[in-house]
Amino acid sequence: MAKESRSFAVIGLGAFGSAVATELARFGNQVIGVDSDERRVAQMAATLSSAVILDTTDEMALKEAGIDQYDIALIAIGRDIQASILTTMNLKMLGIGTIWVKASNKTHHRILSKLGADRVILPEQEMGRHIAQMLNNPVVQDYVSLGNGFSVVNIVIPERLTGRDLSSLGIGTGYDLRLLGVMRGTEFRSAHTANLVLEEDDKLILLGKRPELRRFGDAI
Repeated sequence: MAKESRSFAVIGLGAFGSAVATELARFGNQVIGVDSDERRVAQMAATLSSAVILDTTDEMALKEAGIDQYDIALIAIGRDIQASILTTMNLKMLGIGTIWVKASNKTHHRILSKLGADRVILPEQEMGRHIAQMLNNPVVQDYVSLGNGFSVVNIVIPERLTGRDLSSLGIGTGYDLRLLGVMRGTEFRSAHTANLVLEEDDKLILLGKRPELRRFGDAI
């Protein structure tokens, strides 16, 4: 069954907002982009379902533009904290089902959380943690934090392990980790593939707690 597309309103079309809006549109969703800057709106008009110039601190202007009909809103307003807060309040008043907001700092984060935003994002901090994780362990190509200390990581097999049997790595025995699968180029191999022999640049997709993932990465 095909995934049902959803509708998104992305408010603030700076570097962060425009990147999110472009990807959401690429996934086949209905996306409206909103900004007070005519130039930014014009740049996104051909990419999104629609793009409008709007003062989002004006609740009636939001309603007249039909923003209240969208399923999810992302408020990606940059440094204008007052506009971000007022826009969040307006979208709550309009009854938007899910509201995500980009915060500029921790104080802004706390205010948005108190206003009832479903998720508040600090992109610079989140990306900083992401990069630190990969710098700390060079074999980790990418990772996703799942909370409570658990992460899913993408670990590249070094050349010296080429030709080794997958079972020889001790995943699930010597290391308290779960192997979710192996990526070989663009092909996914199941974790249950019998007698899989590793090739250079294979990527292991592992689930586990960060200290154990770090111990495994250091060992290989």
